[in-house]
Amino acid sequence: MVVITEFQKIGVGLMGFSLFFLIFGVLLYFDSVLLAFGNILFLTGLTFIIGIRRTAQFFFQRHKFRGSLFFLGGVSLVLCRWPIIGMLLESYGFVLLFRSFFPMALGFVVSAVNIPFLSAFSSSSSSMV
Repeated sequence: MVVITEFQKIGVGLMGFSLFFLIFGVLLYFDSVLLAFGNILFLTGLTFIIGIRRTAQFFFQRHKFRGSLFFLGGVSLVLCRWPIIGMLLESYGFVLLFRSFFPMALGFVVSAVNIPFLSAFSSSSSSMV
């Protein structure tokens, strides 16, 4: 069984708040303050979950340098109140950084269809009419 520390629990909470602020900032026509707050919470939550050393190793790997440059450059542009351009750069950097994670996440979503409770929602054979 995996032991989750208190710092990791705090990190998950920070990531949840960052997701809320990022979505709310986009819905309010790219409000730069909400987006900046969401970005800061995202980086802080990631640091709390995996640690300072592993966060630095993640962002500064040689093969992830371009993704890190775009992501951190987008964060800095959002902090400088250029939210639309910053979010575009940040999104591209996020895709470059986490592209090795996407197949695993897709496999998890596909396997979630086999869970009995969730398969009732995804099946199209039953009709409500």
